[in-house]
Amino acid sequence: MGIDVQFDGIPGPTHNYSGMSPGNLASEKHAGRVSNPREAALQGLAKMRALAARGIAQAVLPPHERPHVPTLRALGFDGTDRDIVARAGREAPGLLSACSSASAMWTANAATVSASADTADGRVHFTPANLTSHFHRSIEAPATTRVLRAIFADARHFAVHDPLPAAPQFGDEGAANHIRFFKEPGKPGIELFVYGRAAYDAAAAAPRKWPARQSREASEAIARRHGLDPASTLFAQQSPDAIDAGVFHNDVIAVGYGSTVLCHEHAWLRQDSVLADLQARVGESFTPIVVHASEVSIDDAVGSYLFNSQLLPRTDGALVLVAPAECREYPRVAAYLDTLLGGGGPIVELVAFDLKQSMRNGGGPACLRLAVELTAAERAAIEPRVFLDDALAGELDAWIRRNYRDRLAPDDLADPALLDETRRALDELTRIMQLPPVYSFQRDG
Repeated sequence: MGIDVQFDGIPGPTHNYSGMSPGNLASEKHAGRVSNPREAALQGLAKMRALAARGIAQAVLPPHERPHVPTLRALGFDGTDRDIVARAGREAPGLLSACSSASAMWTANAATVSASADTADGRVHFTPANLTSHFHRSIEAPATTRVLRAIFADARHFAVHDPLPAAPQFGDEGAANHIRFFKEPGKPGIELFVYGRAAYDAAAAAPRKWPARQSREASEAIARRHGLDPASTLFAQQSPDAIDAGVFHNDVIAVGYGSTVLCHEHAWLRQDSVLADLQARVGESFTPIVVHASEVSIDDAVGSYLFNSQLLPRTDGALVLVAPAECREYPRVAAYLDTLLGGGGPIVELVAFDLKQSMRNGGGPACLRLAVELTAAERAAIEPRVFLDDALAGELDAWIRRNYRDRLAPDDLADPALLDETRRALDELTRIMQLPPVYSFQRDG
């Protein structure tokens, strides 16, 4: 039997508000404000602990090294690592901000994952996202690949591919544009890939204001390399109007688990056809819950991140919606949730978390996790200490409090001392998690 394990990212020590993502309205709104990296990491850890206490299988993915000095060197800065950071802060603060972004904490963008029950060779397949739409995120792909290969190292059970070619035609944003449906855990499922544009179809609909980050060609390539059955694979286009309204990933407008999907009525083009196709493939148990614009506008959906939630199973088979606390601050969203929970459907409980440090940069509960379905044998094949228990949670809590600042302004990124602090912290974290050297400063030092 397969079990969905929630691999949550830990916000890194350089978590800051530099407003690096056009089209992500929360990121733009909070650009330049002072952040609290310690609070960000502790809020994420609190979410992990609470879900683990409910019996949800919970695991951890480490943050990336930031500022990323190898990228700054590639862009022409030289000298010692500390000199490079200080010089970049003086001469190119925008580049330093990009190379200091802690956005790897949103592990929904780390990779697309296909369960072993779905793949031709019976292994779990990962394709790390190339994230070509934004420079600061494209830096993540090599480190993400190293981390995934360190954790999922047993080639008998796992295949971690290289990222797709780093070109706009193959822009790939990972699991934020992917939902796996199934009738029963551990059995073959239906994989829904959502794209924003078709790179090689000039006549295809496309957003006009903000870029569509995921291409159809990338999604199709991932399905091929993962060895998915075409009969169990569906491709749907995200609504261009929704993208222009700030819905930069599918997980800002839809969330699914098992045979249930919760989505806005303007999530996808030709939505009735998409839902009918899912109904035919998933079967009679498929339950679409469509939120109409008259109930929750797209603006309120984006502001509250209602759909950037997790749908998770309870022991009684019902579903719990893990949502950001902001959902209760929007009157129409709160009213809709009251109706949803009392409506006799599969979603019967709401658990809201304070994730404001992440939310101010445009990432809610669903952004912070990568869902990986594992069998008992696959889970046993993972050697690093990534599965959250009380002991690991306690060590991570102490590690965060010991190493993270409680205040970080964008100008602080030019402080060479921050580079030293983050490297010490990450070096300690790899020992805690029993990981091999995955960071450039560990491998090149």
